[in-house]
Amino acid sequence: MNPNTQLSSGNSVSLKQKVLPVWNQLGMLIILILLCIIMALFAPYFTEVNNVLNILKQSSITAILAAGMTVVILTGGIDLSVGSTLALSGVISVMLSNAGFPPLIAMLAGIGTGYFAGVINGYFTAVTKLPAFVVTLGSMTYLRGVAFVISGGLPLVLKNKFFIFFGAGSILGIPTPIYIMMVVYVIMFFVLKYTMFGRHVYAIGGNEEAARLTGIKVEKTLINVYSISGLMAGIAGVVMAGRVISGQPNAGVSFELDAIAAVILGGTSFVGGVGRIQGTIIGVLIMAVLSNGLTLLNVDFYWQMIVKGLVIVIAVLLDKLRN
Repeated sequence: MNPNTQLSSGNSVSLKQKVLPVWNQLGMLIILILLCIIMALFAPYFTEVNNVLNILKQSSITAILAAGMTVVILTGGIDLSVGSTLALSGVISVMLSNAGFPPLIAMLAGIGTGYFAGVINGYFTAVTKLPAFVVTLGSMTYLRGVAFVISGGLPLVLKNKFFIFFGAGSILGIPTPIYIMMVVYVIMFFVLKYTMFGRHVYAIGGNEEAARLTGIKVEKTLINVYSISGLMAGIAGVVMAGRVISGQPNAGVSFELDAIAAVILGGTSFVGGVGRIQGTIIGVLIMAVLSNGLTLLNVDFYWQMIVKGLVIVIAVLLDKLRN
């Protein structure tokens, strides 16, 4: 072999070894910053405080769903039911609030509904060994159906002001959903990085059989994983109900796709075992900034749908290239 070829190959490998770790750590953050700069240049209103707060507020629902989705995808699974879970949780919480239950009890019931839906998904995925795609596709359909049945197919107008505050209120000029989103991500960061459960999640995503042989209770962990996803969808459903001042059975349609795209854009691998919760919030913000910027530039909604679809494809492609 030509020595020059060997040297070139060695330099190439060395360059990849240096660049790839940096890209995996900071690549999406760089893209987010560049996207913000571009939008600021072409849409001056983009940088105004009210618009920045609006971006964070609008992205809070997707961010909460994506936090739960991150845990699921880290194990190599998927949860297609989060949008329907969001809708059912919102409908139940509003229905109970309007029936005279204390608002906190009504909201906890909605969140509990999401958690229970996640437990069911986890049981059928972990214990019966059914594919997560099939299980959550089925629950996506029946949960939406239950939301329509109990609401009579109509939105339920929310009347309690305390409940509304959690979705449409503000503290010190910052919308309440942003605070809720921040609390969720701080907790999830701690859980995934510093707890035994977090280490088990990564181990199962890396090699489920090896994790089982090392003594990890894989089935129990997976049930907890899908329960967390359902819990996050329940929280998102309650916040959404407060924000739109109603429980809507058709809320959250296609939100699962936004959540999945944000997770993959944030660097979590579709095959599991690799990813960070802080990457997910960057993925969420990339999609939110893109959507907000296109709206400010008066890009037609149908073209925005095309762009969003392309972003999802690119996210999966990036994941494949990383792997």
